[in-house]
Amino acid sequence: PAHTSWLMERERERERHREKERDRERERERAVFILCVVGYIPSYLEKDEPCVVCGDKATGYHYRCITCEGCKGFFRRTIQKNLHPSYSCKYDGCCIIDKITRNQCQLCRFKKCIAVGMAMDLVLDEAKRMAKRRLIEENREKRKKEEMVKTLHNRPEPTGSEWELIRMVTEAHRHTNAQGSHWKQKRKFLPEDIGQSPVAATSDGDKVDLEAFSEFTKIITPAITRVVDFAKKLPMFSELPCEDQIILLKGCCMEIMSLRAAVRYDPESETLTLSGEMAVKREQLKNGGLGVVSDAIFDLGKSLAQFNLDDTEVALLQAVLLMSSDRSGLTCVEKIEKCQETYLLAFEHYINYRKHNIPHFWPKLLMKVTDLRMIGACHASRFLHMKVECPTELFPPLFLEVFEDQEV
Repeated sequence: PAHTSWLMERERERERHREKERDRERERERAVFILCVVGYIPSYLEKDEPCVVCGDKATGYHYRCITCEGCKGFFRRTIQKNLHPSYSCKYDGCCIIDKITRNQCQLCRFKKCIAVGMAMDLVLDEAKRMAKRRLIEENREKRKKEEMVKTLHNRPEPTGSEWELIRMVTEAHRHTNAQGSHWKQKRKFLPEDIGQSPVAATSDGDKVDLEAFSEFTKIITPAITRVVDFAKKLPMFSELPCEDQIILLKGCCMEIMSLRAAVRYDPESETLTLSGEMAVKREQLKNGGLGVVSDAIFDLGKSLAQFNLDDTEVALLQAVLLMSSDRSGLTCVEKIEKCQETYLLAFEHYINYRKHNIPHFWPKLLMKVTDLRMIGACHASRFLHMKVECPTELFPPLFLEVFEDQEV
C-alpha cells in the first residue's frame, strides 16, 4: 500500500508538471496568434513556412534560424539562465522533436536548436538587452527629431502677397508702438510709494490707490489712440463699415494694450512697461485699478518671454485680435471672419518661416489669443466696479468712450 501511495503521488506530480507545460504551451500559442493577427510575420517568410526546430509555423529569423516563437523563447531562456547543463534525456538523446513532443525533452530540443544553427552568442544577457533597448529608444527619438525637422522644413512659408500683407501689418505696429525697441532705455519707473497704499475699496472687494489710478489715466489716452492708428493702417480694416470698425476697436483695445505691455515684461525688475514709458510692478498695477486683471497681464508677460516674439509676430497677433468676428453687434461677420483667416494663414506661414525650436509653437501661441480675450472680458467687468467707486473726473473721455457699454 505504501508503494502504491508513492506511485500515485508521483503520478499526480507528473500530471501537475504536464498541466504546467500545457499552460505554458497555450500561452506561447496565444502569443504567436496575437503576433500573427497584427501582421507581425515578416514578408521574407513564405506562407506557413515551418520552424526548423519543431515544424510549427515560423514567425521569423531568430538567432540566425527561421523558428517559431516557442522555440525562440525556449532557446533564449536556456542561454540567459544557463539551463542547458541541467537538461537530461530519458532516451539517450534520441528524441524526435516536433510540435507535439517539443516540450517532452528539453535536452533533445536544445541539441536540435544547436544542430540547425541557432547561435548562442546572439542571445543577449540582461545588461546587453537593456543596452540594446536603450539604443532602440535613442534611435526612435532621433528619427522623431529628424522627422520633426523635415516636417518644419516642408511647411509652407509666406507667398508673395502674404509677405506684402505681413510687411504692412509690421509697419503699422512699428509706427504706433511707443518707443519701439528702445523702451528699456526710455522707460521711467513709477515711484515705489505710489500704488502701495490702496484707499478706495471697489464693490468686488479689491482696493484702488487713487494716486496710481490717476497716473495710469495720464497714459491711457495716447495708448488707446495708438491702437486706433494701428487699426486704421491695416489692410482690409478701412473697407469695413464705420459701425463695425468701432465695435472691433472697442472689443480689442484692452487686449492689444495688454499684449503690448506683456511683451515688455522685464524679469530683472519684475515690471511691465505701459505705453512704452511707465514701468510698474504687479502690486502697483493691481492697486491702481486693474485688480486681478493685473495678475493675468503679468502672468502673460512671463509666459510670452519664452516665445521670443519679434515685431512681426506681435503685430500679427494684434491683427488677429482686432479682426474677431464674434464681437456683439457686427454686421459684416463673414467678411471680418475671412479677414481674420487671411491674417491667420499669413501668420502661420510666417511662423513656419521663423522655424522656432519650441515644439508645437503655433498652437501654443494661438492659446495666447484666448488668454488675451479673457483679459479683455475681465477688464470689462472690472471697469464697471472702477466706474462706481472712482471719481468720474479721473476718467479721460476717450477711456470712457471705449470701455463704457461693453458686454461683460
